[in-house]
Amino acid sequence: DLKSEMNKTRKLPLMKDTRASDSSQEEAIDQWARRRKQFKDSKKCSSTGGSSINSTITEGSINSEDTRSVDLGLHSENEDRGFYTENFHSASWVFRGDDVSPDNSPRCLSKRPRPVAIRERTVKIAKGTGSYPWGFRIQFSKPILVTEVDTNSAAEEAGLQVGDILIAVNGTDVTSMPHSEAANLARKGPDILTMVVGSDISRYPNTPRPTCRGYLHKRTQSAILKGWRKRWFVLKHNGYLHYYKHKKDEGKCRPLEVTKLEGAEIGVDTSLGKPFVFKCVPQSRNRIFYFCATSNQEMKRWLEAMDKAVHPVHQNHVWVDVTLHNTTLPPLAIKNPECLGLLHQLDRSKDIWIQHYCILKDGCLYFYATLRSTPAQGGLYLQGYMVSEQPLGSKRSVIELKPPSEEFKTFYLCAENVNENKRWITALKASINKWLPLHQAIQDFMNRPLEETRM
Repeated sequence: DLKSEMNKTRKLPLMKDTRASDSSQEEAIDQWARRRKQFKDSKKCSSTGGSSINSTITEGSINSEDTRSVDLGLHSENEDRGFYTENFHSASWVFRGDDVSPDNSPRCLSKRPRPVAIRERTVKIAKGTGSYPWGFRIQFSKPILVTEVDTNSAAEEAGLQVGDILIAVNGTDVTSMPHSEAANLARKGPDILTMVVGSDISRYPNTPRPTCRGYLHKRTQSAILKGWRKRWFVLKHNGYLHYYKHKKDEGKCRPLEVTKLEGAEIGVDTSLGKPFVFKCVPQSRNRIFYFCATSNQEMKRWLEAMDKAVHPVHQNHVWVDVTLHNTTLPPLAIKNPECLGLLHQLDRSKDIWIQHYCILKDGCLYFYATLRSTPAQGGLYLQGYMVSEQPLGSKRSVIELKPPSEEFKTFYLCAENVNENKRWITALKASINKWLPLHQAIQDFMNRPLEETRM
């Protein structure tokens, strides 16, 4: 209706009425401008609908149980659009596409020719000491492939990843060069090794980000109550530490507090005379958190996960870039979808079913408000999920998406009828099967003889 009104009002200043006064023309133009603004505002409102799996936390600050203000900072674009990515970021995944036969090596590590890399970037590595000063290994293949990156090495610090393809070394193209010549080129170069590397979905495993959940005792800093309180803590893969009063509150209630760990100081604390105590000083330094674990092993588990959050790797997996691009497209513009149609998703906090128009592509389920909506409202990263058909409440046929670990969310979807459910289940299983855990891909690939060079 707004479009038709716009078309009518656009014509007003152009009417061939010689008797129309200047004032009436100006009035028509003003009317058209007002309607155009109204149309734009309505488009904005219709395209920013929130997904039912959006975070319940918004930008800004909230008050903790210790009545302190906590700055949440900025969330990634992916999270803002309501994508649930926790399981994907908790482990390393590689893409094998349609090569699901056990007789073949995963495409992510195979020597078969691959398409041109989706993304290129420059990596600069400062030369270290020892026999292997840069700390990575390359494999004899065309193109040359990075097959190993040493922990805490200069290469890891520079952001080099297993699966990266070498395109240029110190300004020289190495795409058609034997890997031994590329290695010599690096050794004879300056102390700063400059490489152009590329990556595609298949060859580029993601870097796991920390996720950790469990009960800890937190020392209170309230002026009224002193002591330790048992709380349910959740470290998200985006580096934010949430805590709740009880485990059951996660996903149903707002957290009591949210703290950004990047740049914080963490470590064991013995000043309180209590075992298994560690502290966290956020970068803002407006307070000190004291936590107490139930055992030394539990304390080490938290310290290891929090240390990764303190020093995050700010680099998207290339597949994340691809999905972000896809969210900006209309549903039918996503090429070669594996399944599409209407699905209802259960919002467990409100016990209601919300309808989405869904597109399934390479292990990602995109949610749109309608067939004509842009951008996507959100979606699910499905790596590692198990798909089954289950009865739920009054519905005798529901699609259950169950994660490999209970710390992640289970999702329930329902199509229009039983046959549609079966169609979606088949497509979901095939799409998820395109992804392989990195450790399994490497284990399968290690059975093949490799010719590699340590750098």
